[in-house]
Amino acid sequence: MVKYKTRAIIFSPLLFLIFLPGCKKEIVPKTFYPRSAHEAYQHSLEQANLHQTALGIDWTLTGEEALNKPVVIELPFEEAFFWDPKGANAAGYRFFVKRGLRVEVEITVDSSNSLLLFADLFRETGDTAIRRTHVATADEEMRRLEFEPRRDSYYALRLQPELLRGGQFRVVIREVPSIGFPVKDKASRAISSFFGDPRDGGSRDHHGVDIFAARHTPVLAPSNASVSRVGEGEVGGRYVWLYDSKRSMHLYFAHLETCEVERGDQVRAGQQIGTVGNTGNARYTPPHLHFGIYRNGPIDPFHFIAETDTVPDITFGDTLRLIRSEHKLNDHENH
Repeated sequence: MVKYKTRAIIFSPLLFLIFLPGCKKEIVPKTFYPRSAHEAYQHSLEQANLHQTALGIDWTLTGEEALNKPVVIELPFEEAFFWDPKGANAAGYRFFVKRGLRVEVEITVDSSNSLLLFADLFRETGDTAIRRTHVATADEEMRRLEFEPRRDSYYALRLQPELLRGGQFRVVIREVPSIGFPVKDKASRAISSFFGDPRDGGSRDHHGVDIFAARHTPVLAPSNASVSRVGEGEVGGRYVWLYDSKRSMHLYFAHLETCEVERGDQVRAGQQIGTVGNTGNARYTPPHLHFGIYRNGPIDPFHFIAETDTVPDITFGDTLRLIRSEHKLNDHENH
């Protein structure tokens, strides 16, 4: 028995040396993680070896063209159109959005067949190397997309159905304020002093907007937030600070007659946090709310709260625009 064990110990290293040159590292395909449903679908075409067919090439080129040559529009916007299922289809829209607004995109489809419709939003970067960056994708079931820009910028929306799918489509794009108006029953016409207006003989700028209303008019939380500070000072009078964690910004309410929240409170959008007054350095002016927004410094709150036109000036109603793809397939390419 001892002799057998000795042989095992002697020959095991030799066997290892014999088989070692034959061991090679396995080649494992790199895992693909799509950034959007559109990208996942395009990858599926490659996996099925369809990306090099006339059908697959046309679909890819049409999607790229929709982004490179989009229709320039102004919001609000609405369009109805028809896509021929025999062609490779896509549509692109380019529009400008100011920080503080929320853009809402709604898409309706009337098709005899169920289909996948990819709706993707891109922001232009201004960089020649990377012209645009993907921002959001519409929900595939609801066909709805919402986003709030963090800067003034141009955006492009691309709509593209899967291959050999068409029908009647309608797209509505509108912009609305991203948070609620902070004074009950008032609107932007009640603002009479704006961000950047000179103060103290031009020695400083106004870092907010002044909303005039009767004394004791309720002041409302514009969004879900937490109360970070409540106090009183010589300049702002009675004030409240809220922190909106969703948007990473601080909301400032000054010259209040009363404060009706405490530090640490959690408030909901529309909840009363105080009342309009003229405390602090506003004691010689009519009652008003000074409202400010801060995120790495003061930013103009106007577009965050001012109402917008949500009804498109031009709609196609029952008239449909026929979008003819330049990459329409020949009959023999459909088989």
